Amino acid sequence: MIVIDQFHKIPKLTSMKAFALLISLISMTAQAQTPTQGQIIRLWDGAAPLALGDNPHDVPKITCYPANQETSTGHAIIVCPGGGYGALAQHEGADYALWLNQQGIHAFVLQYRLGKHQYRHPSMLNDAARAVRLVRHHATTWGVKKVGIMGSSAGGHLASTLLTHFDSGQASAPDAIDRQPSKPDFGILCYPVINLSDDAVTHKGSRNYLLGEKPTAEMLKFLSNETQVTPATPPTFLWHTADDAGVPVANSLLFASSLARHKVPHELHIYRSGRHGIGLATKDYLDPTKVHPWATECRRWLQEIGIGKADKLQPK
Repeated sequence: MIVIDQFHKIPKLTSMKAFALLISLISMTAQAQTPTQGQIIRLWDGAAPLALGDNPHDVPKITCYPANQETSTGHAIIVCPGGGYGALAQHEGADYALWLNQQGIHAFVLQYRLGKHQYRHPSMLNDAARAVRLVRHHATTWGVKKVGIMGSSAGGHLASTLLTHFDSGQASAPDAIDRQPSKPDFGILCYPVINLSDDAVTHKGSRNYLLGEKPTAEMLKFLSNETQVTPATPPTFLWHTADDAGVPVANSLLFASSLARHKVPHELHIYRSGRHGIGLATKDYLDPTKVHPWATECRRWLQEIGIGKADKLQPK
């Protein structure tokens, strides 16, 4: 009704201009409200930068999983599913989001553009950065204080890329969302791809989808994210399995070593065994007795870095 009232107060505009303004007001009103469970929000109102078309896979977006208002800690995480930059794994997206909700944390699952659809860097990084900016832009109305990023496998590479290639925003940007910084407040990396330059360490499928089959040596180093860590890199939680046959554990070891060298607060867990892409290791992810031990350790770590109070982070 408020939007309609505003619409009727603009009699001098042509009908087409009035209609366009009405659509814009509806969009702004929808995004200003606290998002609902499963609500999908486009990262850009129009075409995304470097878009190759207007099909669903050309439109990066987030799916919202807000925590219960009564138990919310007031913090949020952008979740980047894995899939080798060629797909998006459900169990590393929606499943993580619902588990995070049980910890009192708002979750936003990112549908970023994929190499399978001919997208290459920096499209994926643009999408992750925009997701952080978007949540920050709506922080007051959405009840968000800090924004972290979480990723698994290739999604872990994307998360680690934003953890090391963030910016402070464009102060003079006409789009208010672009004025927000893209630096996450913290990161969670689950069996991540980190190094792209060493054939014995990297995941070649992710590398090819991200950069094509003939990337330059400079670009390989630039996106081998262990080489990009600085003292400004946000606190990070990492975990991996020692016998991961898809993405070697060396990836997490390299990143953790670089974090230690630059004195960045971090925590690393290496588990003896477990297949690649294990996720929470159970379909009953809301039962704290069944999830993989990394989830319990991550919950404790989140408490320790001040993302939520212990009493609010206990599962129901």
